[in-house]
Amino acid sequence: MNGTQRSNIRAGQRVAIVLKKDQRSGALTEGVVKDILTKSPNHTHGIKVRLESGDVGRVKEILD
Repeated sequence: MNGTQRSNIRAGQRVAIVLKKDQRSGALTEGVVKDILTKSPNHTHGIKVRLESGDVGRVKEILD
């Protein structure tokens, strides 16, 4: 499942995101969704979320 649809993502889900500083390299950071920051129902680059660790980035993969 990809992270471009807001309806696919819920707080408490485990996801892999790309941080702003890692956009060039594409390095992924795993964590658990705390807040969904994107208001629109979909976004071509991924829905922006805040993880419980405080990291903010766009969802590239939904892990569970």
